[in-house]
Amino acid sequence: MTSTATAATDDLREFWSEWHLCTLTTLRSDGTPHVVPVGVTVDEDFAVARVICRTGSVKARNVRAAGADGAVVAVSQVDRRRWSTLEGRAVVREDPDSVRDAEQRYARRYQRTPQPNPERVVIEITVDRRLGMR
Repeated sequence: MTSTATAATDDLREFWSEWHLCTLTTLRSDGTPHVVPVGVTVDEDFAVARVICRTGSVKARNVRAAGADGAVVAVSQVDRRRWSTLEGRAVVREDPDSVRDAEQRYARRYQRTPQPNPERVVIEITVDRRLGMR
């Protein structure tokens, strides 16, 4: 297990740049987990992870419901024996610059531009813990 206090390794950076379907776990109002498949992008320093979604999605509603301090969330990806989970606090960003930036990051990682969607928002996760590969 590693934390963000430790520099991300080249192996970890490579793993999070490969094409992998990921999961996002948010918490419902009753405290039970809501786990859904998503595409995730991570910045070079592993400080911020991003998930694009529709404003009315359950995941976006769960994050908003947590309030201004953000929601505790986790994003994970697995490839056979390799796996990584990033934990942190998430907020929903709706401003056009944040959405455009997240779309561009998604297009680079997944080699496809997301379809236009006027309801698109970004779940922005400030990563405070890394688990799995070093």
